[in-house]
Amino acid sequence: MGLDVGTKRIGVALSDFLHITSTPALCVEREPEQKAVETIKKLAKDNHVKQIIIGLPINMDGSKGSQAADCENFSKNFSEFDIIFEDERLTSEYAEERLRERKVDFRKNKGLVDMESACIILEQYLARLN
Repeated sequence: MGLDVGTKRIGVALSDFLHITSTPALCVEREPEQKAVETIKKLAKDNHVKQIIIGLPINMDGSKGSQAADCENFSKNFSEFDIIFEDERLTSEYAEERLRERKVDFRKNKGLVDMESACIILEQYLARLN
């Protein structure tokens, strides 16, 4: 499972059972946070997820800022899973580009960008695995 954790929404993606591809699963409102955590955990358990790949928003200079600390803090809600952090620099821009290529209008639904970003985060991890 891949997560793009933002301050307003969390994009979620799942991989296939062979760990080759990723697909958008859902977008969850971050608040109330406990409800978001429960929704993600239920999806993870329903899909037999063992690892959660969480995008870590590292600054362009390689340093970690407050958003990275927020993601690391949020990940503590999923201690029963193996958590792996993935550098997510520029994934939102790349997600928007991919959606534009598919002629998907995301301007009124930013959740589509969050889900696509989660797919990219998961794909980056899976590419290294394979």
